[in-house]
Amino acid sequence: MTFALIDGNNFYVSCEQVFNPALEGKPVVVLSNNDGCVVARSAEVKALGVKMGAPWFQMKDLARKHGILAYSSNYALYADMSNRMMRVLETYSPQQEIYSIDECFLGFDGFPAGELAAIGERIRRQVKQWVGLPVCVGIGATKTLAKLANHCAKKGRAGADGVCDFGRMRPAELDALFARIAVNEVWGVGRRLTEKLAARGIASVRDLRDADAVSLGEMFSVVLQRTVMELRGVSCLELEELAPAKKQIISSRAFGTYVYTLSELEEAVSTYIARAAEKLRRQHSVAGALQVYIRTNPFKPEHPQYQRGLSFALPAPSGDTRTLTRAALWGLKRLFKPGYAYQKAGVMLMDLRDAGVLQGQLFDAAPPDRPALMQVIDRANAQWGRGTLKLASEGMAKPWQMRRERVSPGYTTRWEDLLRVN
Repeated sequence: MTFALIDGNNFYVSCEQVFNPALEGKPVVVLSNNDGCVVARSAEVKALGVKMGAPWFQMKDLARKHGILAYSSNYALYADMSNRMMRVLETYSPQQEIYSIDECFLGFDGFPAGELAAIGERIRRQVKQWVGLPVCVGIGATKTLAKLANHCAKKGRAGADGVCDFGRMRPAELDALFARIAVNEVWGVGRRLTEKLAARGIASVRDLRDADAVSLGEMFSVVLQRTVMELRGVSCLELEELAPAKKQIISSRAFGTYVYTLSELEEAVSTYIARAAEKLRRQHSVAGALQVYIRTNPFKPEHPQYQRGLSFALPAPSGDTRTLTRAALWGLKRLFKPGYAYQKAGVMLMDLRDAGVLQGQLFDAAPPDRPALMQVIDRANAQWGRGTLKLASEGMAKPWQMRRERVSPGYTTRWEDLLRVN
């Protein structure tokens, strides 16, 4: 098997540039929830030394000096652009694993080895022409090597310019290349593991590839042992063409402004439950347990602090938003204490099970789920936008919602935001 990893360049920023070409060549950042930290940077911002996760409030002087433009995260736009990109990529291979919103593995089993680089170039051109997004392509004998080849394609290493195929390089060339790449560029090797490996004289990709895999597996984990084998071209990670069902579903947000009342917390928790329940039904699961939590701002020690969560089993597993909301609000009322400035709330659906395989209960007093009703709600919200149909407990005005003061229009998801050509 030969693998290709296709990765969108500066994905969130690139999505903004597709519909606002005036941003091309400009320093642009996309911010996290509540416009807090930098989660995407254009090449011009990276050149200024701005790190991922940099707090926006600390960048105000730098932004004024260099004209950095900041945008709030437009998740609806980015998800839609991702879907468009993935639909183009799936035409190149029947084996596809969507790894993240901007990354995708393709399996090139049976493809002529000499043509893979040309296919990579064709992928880049087509995604750019059809979707407007720049991508890089890395090709290797394993998923780990494909991921590393993509890094080389982005950084222009070994003469690669957007496409890097390790299969076209001689062993001596690969050996020299791996000696120049730091070990922390290997997929799954984080900062702490990098430090531990450095203490054992493993500083480069070549060092890790040539290390004793069994010994590293005994000292650290079988995952690292597999990584070493993958760097040697032995495939240990298969394509996951169908994403496995999640074992937990979390929905939480920091509020755009402090919340003091139970009624506002109930609106927030109801909203989060609705989103989590939608994801639950999408993977055809039901939840057997639920957790609710609320907290104040831990970064404001001058304020009274309170943080507490409550986990509990449901009378019967459910995927019905009404049942889950009723249970969550029951838990919230037992957590709430007046007199605190709440900054965040969240819910977690746990003990997830297949909705089609449920054990009945003879004396089940819980109100029955209504899957047909939930299906109507999900379809309406998918077609006409989230929140078209919702429970009254979610509220209307929602003054607690996260700040998105710099959000761009929903160019592909809202009729009123469609571009107009005069």
